[in-house]
This record gives sequence, structure tokens and C-alpha cells, in this order.
Amino acid sequence: MKTTLTAVLVLGLCGFARAADPDPVGTWKCEYSIGDQKRESTLVIKKDGDKLAGTMTYQDKQEAKLTDVTLKGSELTFGAVRELMDMKIAIKYKFKVDGDKLEGKGEAEVNSEKREFEITGTREKK
Repeated sequence: MKTTLTAVLVLGLCGFARAADPDPVGTWKCEYSIGDQKRESTLVIKKDGDKLAGTMTYQDKQEAKLTDVTLKGSELTFGAVRELMDMKIAIKYKFKVDGDKLEGKGEAEVNSEKREFEITGTREKK
């Protein structure tokens, strides 16, 4: 009887235990390829009250403010507008955050053509 009661209590408590949602806050070094060209960017996610905010700085040092930054479970999504010469390119990002690593995709439309690229990132240590 004692063993059964202990098992029920352990299983009951385990049902309430839940892994914490990942924390995307920090500075991330990201890598991706456009065509055959390897690229790097720096993603900074921070808390703004109870919301998330941030910036993406591309390798040409141009910085874009993130829009609609959302974390649902381990899925981080946001948008950014990349300015190249006279073009403004809206990019949608979707990542899976796993500890100090993230991976996902960027999606943009350039000259009416949808383009996707894989992107990975590693959080910098403080």
C-alpha cells in the first residue's frame, strides 16, 4: 500500500512538472548562406517590459529593428526590414530555440520571387 501511494504521488507531481520555456534573451551570432555566399549577422533579443524586442545587425553593420517578436513554446518568430541600396526587403524569421542554440529559416520576397534560407545561431556567453 505504501509503495502504491508513493508511486501515485510521484506520478501526480511529475504531471505538474513542466520544462520551462526557453529564454531567447541575449546576443546571438548567426550564420547563413545566400546562394554560395556565407553570411553572418548578430541578433539581439531583450525584454521590453513583458514583451520581447531586439535588433538584427547584418555583416555590413546595418541594423534593423525587429517587429512582432513572439515566443510560443520553443518557437521564436519576428520580422525585420533589410535595406540594400534602394530596396527594402521584408524578412520573416522563424527559429527553434534550444538552450544556447537556435536554428530556423528566413523568408523574403525579392523581385516577386520568394526566397528562403537556413540560419543557425549560437548565444554569446556573458
